[in-house]
Amino acid sequence: MAEMTAEEARSRAEALRQEIEHNTYLYYALDAPEISDAAYDSLMRELKALEERFPELATLDSPTKRVGGYVERQFQPIRHASRMYSLDNAMDEEELAAWMDGIVRLYGFLPELCCELKIDGSSLAVTYRDGLLVQAATRGDGTTGEDVTANVMGVKDIPHALSPSAKEALANPDAPLELRGEIYMPKASFDALNLEAEAEGKKPFANPRNAAAGSLRQKDPKITAERDLATFMYSVSDTRAIQVPGQWELLRWLESAGFHVNPDVRLCHTEDEVLAFCRECLRRRDGLAYDIDGVVVKVNDFALQEEAGFTSRAPKWAMAFKFPPEEKTTRLLDITVQVGRTGVLTPVAELEPVQVAGSVVARATLHNEDEVHRKDVRIGDTVIVRKAGDVIPEVLGPVLSLRPEDAHVWQAPKVCPSCGMPVVKEEGEAQLRCVSIDCPAQAHERLLHWVSRDAMDIDGMGDEIIARLVEIGRANDVADFYSLTVEELEQLHTGRVNKEGKPVTLGRTTAEKLVSAIQDSKERDLSRVLVGLGIRHVGKNTAAEIVEAYPSMEALKDASEEDLKGIYGIGDSAAASIWSFLRTPDNVDVIQRLERAGVSMAVKRAEGDAKPQSLKGLTFVLTGTLGELGMSRDEASQALKGYGAKVSSSVSSKTSYVAVGENPGSKYDKAVKLGVPVLDEQQLKAVLDTGEPPVL
Repeated sequence: MAEMTAEEARSRAEALRQEIEHNTYLYYALDAPEISDAAYDSLMRELKALEERFPELATLDSPTKRVGGYVERQFQPIRHASRMYSLDNAMDEEELAAWMDGIVRLYGFLPELCCELKIDGSSLAVTYRDGLLVQAATRGDGTTGEDVTANVMGVKDIPHALSPSAKEALANPDAPLELRGEIYMPKASFDALNLEAEAEGKKPFANPRNAAAGSLRQKDPKITAERDLATFMYSVSDTRAIQVPGQWELLRWLESAGFHVNPDVRLCHTEDEVLAFCRECLRRRDGLAYDIDGVVVKVNDFALQEEAGFTSRAPKWAMAFKFPPEEKTTRLLDITVQVGRTGVLTPVAELEPVQVAGSVVARATLHNEDEVHRKDVRIGDTVIVRKAGDVIPEVLGPVLSLRPEDAHVWQAPKVCPSCGMPVVKEEGEAQLRCVSIDCPAQAHERLLHWVSRDAMDIDGMGDEIIARLVEIGRANDVADFYSLTVEELEQLHTGRVNKEGKPVTLGRTTAEKLVSAIQDSKERDLSRVLVGLGIRHVGKNTAAEIVEAYPSMEALKDASEEDLKGIYGIGDSAAASIWSFLRTPDNVDVIQRLERAGVSMAVKRAEGDAKPQSLKGLTFVLTGTLGELGMSRDEASQALKGYGAKVSSSVSSKTSYVAVGENPGSKYDKAVKLGVPVLDEQQLKAVLDTGEPPVL
């Protein structure tokens, strides 16, 4: 990593978190990822390296500290019996070997390692009580998932009852038993589903993983039952529940219970055996009936697993060896430009369609002007396209030996292709940006962002309808949504024609549902409003932190830029962006019109949930492991915030208290040096129990 100052590192970490948060939401909540797994992993690894080099940047809500995922609103939440962790990734054999060396250092020897295929599907948890299937949930955020019980009941290879012999092996047959695995769609079934979708004029799924996740989360269980879904089960929430010594034996028990277990499993005793298995699986990858993206290597012995434990997001006793992304060559037909909601101009490669990692690819992002020229990609080139299995690919570069004489260098536009206004490149940024407030493309993207699931979640308000509303001048900003009527929407042309060649309109029923969804969105929480407004550097997590400190739009407007910097997780760039946004006349006008339309501008709290704000004005810093409290630092932070306190990631002279658990780090030393009061776990517990400031 190049040398950088602490401020440069903080700014870069903040940008990385925003990018990771955005792509995590697209991947887990929308099943519509925009970047490759490899690119996502690269962002995560860069952030992790920054946090290791600058420990003060390692915030409690950092993506490196939590399991990725989201819980969607349309399903009831289900809390898992124990946390469903992510896995750390080894991107090549050298990293996998380094992990195994670490295992040797941990135990003093290399234990048996159970190697399994990493199925490219969607994580699933199923619960049995007295041997009967009673509940099923998605992974969600790792702690809480979505209730998909009705849908899973229709998946053919999930038994509704455990076999009698398997039930006898349980430590307590009457206790709930949560088993875990992966639900996927076979390649042949995916191809058939997409052919059917195309025949009906519907948008096809991007890949089998998205198809499986989308099928599992259907509102109508009958649709899920009609899809050809399958599962491979591989774990249990509490290894003590089944009286077997290790992972290999657990897989055998799952088979005996009636579950499908992947047959490609190997118990390895040496590093060479593990690497040989990984190479063998990579060679056989394309011939399998389902998608895989790697191999999972686990310490087999459950007692040794317990001894190793977990990091904040992954088990120390397991590692996912990720297969290298698939690469193909194709011709670059053109480079077009896409204008985003913040005015960023993104060059897009228009490709001759090519099959890559299970799906047909015709477009790929080229990120920015500098990247196009750095890679020396020219229109007409044969280019190498890489895809990590399930998302929009990236163009690695040209095949120079195949460059035709008429290949020409792409020139970035001087004006916005949407509005014709000059574009600028701001200092410190690689992207070109259109700064016109009247840009139609930006308006379209802002409107689309407002109705998205992470923001106001207006069901049915899609891309085509918004495009038509913008075209006829009926939706210029997000406040315009709230004056739409059933009468005008039912006559809105969809852009399609019927068999008689007449324009197809939305119709009364669709219009009524759409207006109802718009009205429902008025009751969304303030954090969703902030996300929907599209303020730069404000994603879902940042918005949640903002409303903890300022639970109403009125209070937020009164906050100074310095006040905003005091919010946990808000850096200088985000604070400046929020402060500026709320003082821009056009933005103020939109917010006022939203408020007049009845959109909630305050935090929604359930009756009885509100706590006294007895810690308001106090800033806490937590360090070390809170073993005696029996809760994570994140949970303790949320409890403190509930009483109005601020929780910071760094100690300063303005810090009110530093709460110290086991094995505290440099924050404790800094607190002592600055004379900041230090609380032990019992004193912190008293604060959390009473909500009162500590008495020292």
